[in-house]
Amino acid sequence: MEAVVLVGGQGTRLRPLTIRTPKPMLPVAGVPFLTHKLARARAAGVDHVVLATSYKAEVFAAHFGDGSALGLRIDYVTETEPLGTGGGIRNVADRLDSSPDDPVLVLNGDVLSGHDLAAQVAAHRASGAVATLHLVRVPDPRAFGSVVIDTDGRVLEFVEKSPEPVSDLINAGTYVFTRRLIDEIPVGKVVSVERETFPGLLDRGVVIHSYVEASYWLDLGTPAAFVHASADLVRGVVSSPAVPTTGERLIAPGASVDANATVVGGSYVESGAVIGPGATIDGSVVLTGAHVGAGATVKASVIGAAASIGPDCRVVDAVVGDGASVGARNELVAGARIWPDVVLPDVAVRFSTDR
Repeated sequence: MEAVVLVGGQGTRLRPLTIRTPKPMLPVAGVPFLTHKLARARAAGVDHVVLATSYKAEVFAAHFGDGSALGLRIDYVTETEPLGTGGGIRNVADRLDSSPDDPVLVLNGDVLSGHDLAAQVAAHRASGAVATLHLVRVPDPRAFGSVVIDTDGRVLEFVEKSPEPVSDLINAGTYVFTRRLIDEIPVGKVVSVERETFPGLLDRGVVIHSYVEASYWLDLGTPAAFVHASADLVRGVVSSPAVPTTGERLIAPGASVDANATVVGGSYVESGAVIGPGATIDGSVVLTGAHVGAGATVKASVIGAAASIGPDCRVVDAVVGDGASVGARNELVAGARIWPDVVLPDVAVRFSTDR
């Protein structure tokens, strides 16, 4: 079976993390996030993947090569101008080997899902539909495409990102298309499957089926979601073949964690990072070469590669970019983002002891 993975986005909501690294290649629970998607696709029976790249496209091939390390054959197609989701899928069609009626998995590269990919493909085959959409229920669907289905699971209506959603079922970003449908998307044009392809099929009376599963699902569009996803993978809240063991923390070989430091909450500490005495790392990601000083607290945050957090700092729900330096006793909270290589001086007055 074949799969197309859309990994061309610039990840602007994740900046500064994505200034130097494309979003799917950010380290999550020990490996680039895309590794988890590819490993799950392989476990579901996929043997050939086409990556639809654009932003920093060279990074993907440099890391994954021909895909053999994951038991896959990987091809790469670079989109030179933005074509939308549908245009991006059509742009890679000539790399697919599938016959017209064969199923092709289409995966968004920024969604972490625990649902059963093989079961979605089986449901697609059984339905006879041209496309089968993975749907999940969310409390507030306004930021997503909402979908109405009938009692048999047939899609009746699809409304993309509306202040008045038509249901609490949303498009979860994993599709099964027949190869024939991919070939019908116009070549070289900007096309959105959410705004054009799916509504157009419904207008023509073409059958689109749904696959609804109440499993783990998370859009990794923000730094908070990125950290959350990494912690959930480390702790085993959602499983991945790329995370063989789970627990309260994942410390890579080559990282240095002082015996008096605390690392909990599904934190991931990358090789070359240094965690000083009395420091607390809770539900966070500390990337290669970063240094967290004595007595510092880092919670639900990302500390970039070669960044430095001074002694007695407090970093909560924040991002510190690669190479940035945060001086002693600083406090970064509530979504603070420090751009790469920025230097913050020490704070003269220490925090009170009841912080």
